[in-house]
Amino acid sequence: MRLFYIILIFGLLTACTTDKTTYALISTDYGDMKVKLYNSTPQHRDNFIKLVDDAYYDSLLFHRVMSNFMIQGGDPASKNASMNVQLGNGGPGYTIPAEIGAPHFKGALAAARRPDTVNPQKASSGSQFFIVQGTIQNDEALDNLSNMKGIQYSEVQRNLYKEIGGYPFLDNDYTVFGEVVEGLEVIDKIASVPTARGDRPVEDVRINSIQLVK
Repeated sequence: MRLFYIILIFGLLTACTTDKTTYALISTDYGDMKVKLYNSTPQHRDNFIKLVDDAYYDSLLFHRVMSNFMIQGGDPASKNASMNVQLGNGGPGYTIPAEIGAPHFKGALAAARRPDTVNPQKASSGSQFFIVQGTIQNDEALDNLSNMKGIQYSEVQRNLYKEIGGYPFLDNDYTVFGEVVEGLEVIDKIASVPTARGDRPVEDVRINSIQLVK
């Protein structure tokens, strides 16, 4: 009987501490990207879920696109913005404390933020995010970055940077709070569109919707 209660209590504790994984589907005219949100960044995860539930991102633009780097969206001012409007400064009126840790592999979902000069705490934008495209890395580049920033990459991390690529120069500086698990090719499609001043696509690249999925 005592063993039964020990097993029961252990099972309840395990159930209470097991984190449920949350997924979201980012729908665009270039295809869909399914992203997994990290439980290791709970403040960013919960904020993103709230905004998605509020349909905050629906009809916003990927307003900043840089080939071999990233695609950025989430500025509420982009919803009905004409082409001559400068974008990238909008948000919900708050920031999120940094939860820095995960690397910037291709497909990394990361929070945009203001520069260190005005944001030394590296606090994230309340709504703007970017998805990394990056490039394939090699050991020399990763070694140089390790020496410069004091980052020690594991063998697994090195292999991922060498196999799928990414943008490790942002590691330890921005919060990565998720990753694309389906639709990596959509990043390449969007990152290849022609852009104008401010890295804004010449033709709007719209986030049709973001929805929570299983």
